[in-house]
Amino acid sequence: MNENKLDLVVVIMAGGAGTRFWPLSTQERPKQFLDLFGDRTLLQKSFDRVSSLVPPERILVLTNAAFVSIVKDQIPQIPIENIIGEPVRRDTAAAVALAAALCRKRFGNPVIVTLTADHLIEPVDLFQKTLLSAARRAANDNVLYTFGIEPTYPATGYGYLERGMQIADDNGIQHFHLVRFKEKPDPETACQYVESGRFYWNSGMFVWTADAILKEIETHLPKHAKVVSDAVAFDKTPQWDHALKTAFESIHAVSIDFGVMEKSHNVCCVASKFSWRDVGGWLAIKSCLPKDQKGNYCRGKVLTLDATDNLVFCEDPEDTVILIGVKDLVIVRAGPLTLITHKDRAEDLKKLLQATENN
Repeated sequence: MNENKLDLVVVIMAGGAGTRFWPLSTQERPKQFLDLFGDRTLLQKSFDRVSSLVPPERILVLTNAAFVSIVKDQIPQIPIENIIGEPVRRDTAAAVALAAALCRKRFGNPVIVTLTADHLIEPVDLFQKTLLSAARRAANDNVLYTFGIEPTYPATGYGYLERGMQIADDNGIQHFHLVRFKEKPDPETACQYVESGRFYWNSGMFVWTADAILKEIETHLPKHAKVVSDAVAFDKTPQWDHALKTAFESIHAVSIDFGVMEKSHNVCCVASKFSWRDVGGWLAIKSCLPKDQKGNYCRGKVLTLDATDNLVFCEDPEDTVILIGVKDLVIVRAGPLTLITHKDRAEDLKKLLQATENN
């Protein structure tokens, strides 16, 4: 691999609220900072996957300003000036624009690998091979790259990528032009996408040079480009916090997918063969938990009688939960709080919490 010749920077976006993991995840400590699996947090796992590719000085973490100290505690290797606290949430387009502008100011025109802090990816060596293949093409061809994930079922919670012509095969890593991004579909449309064999899930991970993505942002989100560029001029100065706050408060919230990627004609993807899970909610971690003979996925001490296909998660693995005659439930214990819902209503947790906040 030619990774030593690549001018590479990694950006980890870790600013999400993670409401779908309530009650374990809270506004003060969202899911990316939680140890869900007994070893490392999701943020730490994201760092671990790239730490052998670039030194800590070339890894940036973008998070909410309130979480900077948590990031520093969890990844002490990263310099504090590389942990960027966003003053207000403005979705991923603002985060991407800020990261790219900072990278251009600090490093020139590097290849930026933009990742999120809520994915589970295995094996790491195949992920790295795929990442570096995309990085080389992004550097040489000045195009925007995303990672396409082969769909395993007609998911309605993911966006989709329609692939076009194959443009390269890099030692088994296939590259394609993208025809279009598609929003999260209804069940019927999702089935059509999967059956066609032309669509990938949109992973939300990207590779591009600083100049390439900033040019696209200037074209499609010119105000984002201007105000962020103005703010970055004050990087590492006493005026930085004020400049960043002023910039973010002046722009609207929009995702990088809607704001740029769906409009660009300069997008390619790598067909990703590694195992990928977007840890979006409780059901997403099911396969990471021990399973009993009745199909119950459990962390904690769980006793069952005629109970099947439930998910039980105890923050304290010494807690005991007893299930009798129930099925298809999600049960979570975290401190004094308990969640009980049917698995088909688990996604409604976000709606409930939003309604509670508004009251």
